[in-house]
Amino acid sequence: MAQGQKRNALVVQAATRALDQLKYEVASELGIATPQDGYWGTMTTRDTGAIGGNITRKLVALAEQQLAGRQ
Repeated sequence: MAQGQKRNALVVQAATRALDQLKYEVASELGIATPQDGYWGTMTTRDTGAIGGNITRKLVALAEQQLAGRQ
């Protein structure tokens, strides 16, 4: 893949800000120090994986709640 191309494009572009906020919330819940300059590339794989895993867990739980409410 060429440099600068993203494989996972957001369907709703306005969700970018909400997902970014969720990233910082999850990091603080886990006690992981967030980078002051906004560059996450210097963080350990373990930390970023923990953040991503918890974000996924929260999003799946939210989707399950919404689907349960529709039935």
